[in-house]
Amino acid sequence: MKRKGGTVVTVRSDASVTDLLDLLAEHRIGAVVVSDDGSTIAGIVSERDVVRHLQQRGAAVLDEAVSEIMTSEVQTCSPEDELTDLEHTMTENRFRHVPVLVDGKLAAIVSIGDVVKHRITDLQAERDQLSAYIQQ
Repeated sequence: MKRKGGTVVTVRSDASVTDLLDLLAEHRIGAVVVSDDGSTIAGIVSERDVVRHLQQRGAAVLDEAVSEIMTSEVQTCSPEDELTDLEHTMTENRFRHVPVLVDGKLAAIVSIGDVVKHRITDLQAERDQLSAYIQQ
């Protein structure tokens, strides 16, 4: 969260799927938290959700409300959670985005890309330390 910041793009549950797609494209993201007030979580919806429902029901889904295609049971985390636990949860449950709650309110969202980026940074720092140690 420190590197990424706390800006979270949300969409109202009554917004159309077309509006959702516009939002995803505008922000160049793959998922958004569904929230009618910007702080509580009603669900989460991703590009994959849109594609699956398009395949099942056709183009009519584009005019439906986001609430019709969102995932209502959302796995969340807190800033105190261990990154390794989050990695495991995301991998085991096969989802790519986890909203972060602080005092029960939406504070951020972590993507699998954020987790990988953090892990790469850690590995590069470790490599640099080992290289410096060897060169001494």
